[in-house]
Amino acid sequence: MLYKINLEHILFLDIETVPEKENFHELDDAKKELWEQKSRYQRKDDFSPEEFYDRAGIWAEFGRIICISVGYFKINGDTKNFRVTTFHGDEVQLLKEFKNLLNGHFNQSKHLLCAHNGKEFDYPYIARRMIIHSISLPYKLDLFGKKPWEVPHLDTMDLWKFGDYKHYTSLKLMAHVLGIPSPKEDIDGSMVRDVFYEDKDLERIVTYCELDVVTTAQVFLRLRNEPLLEPDAIKKIVP
Repeated sequence: MLYKINLEHILFLDIETVPEKENFHELDDAKKELWEQKSRYQRKDDFSPEEFYDRAGIWAEFGRIICISVGYFKINGDTKNFRVTTFHGDEVQLLKEFKNLLNGHFNQSKHLLCAHNGKEFDYPYIARRMIIHSISLPYKLDLFGKKPWEVPHLDTMDLWKFGDYKHYTSLKLMAHVLGIPSPKEDIDGSMVRDVFYEDKDLERIVTYCELDVVTTAQVFLRLRNEPLLEPDAIKKIVP
């Protein structure tokens, strides 16, 4: 049961992604054709492959990770603190830094990863991008041969489903219905591509990503029926 998990054994995370190139015309001919084929079902006849390319960031084969934010609890008696940091910049470098964190501090069987919709997005996306860049997978992302109950992944959206496989609930909606104060976000996921490529404002995206990590941790506390973190208990650290 959730309340039996030691909070200090969980690494909460969130990623932000963008299309691998700023514009469709920057792709080589082979990649353009593959994008046309991959996106055909979603865009139907409503958009051309070029018009639909703004959404390429949601596929690991056509996108890239620009930041991974992580957070973890530090507990001293009855006092809970939550520390959050972000790996950002060059994709290969941030993936290696994230891998080093997992291998150095969250590599034991007791350790778990937690993300919102992580099983469908964050975990496989990170793993695929690592493979693409010839980075060997850390133990926590290498699922080959593991039984379902051995997979060290928690997912707040999956926990909220209660067995309802067709149910999707956004992190923002979950936070609202659970009475979690809404963070003051000035962007949403649909704006990340433009903020990155057009505004060149990665720090703004990092702030947004870190707020989602904090909100995921708050949702997890509410699922355990525990008090929420107070603002002064949340500490940002530099990696």
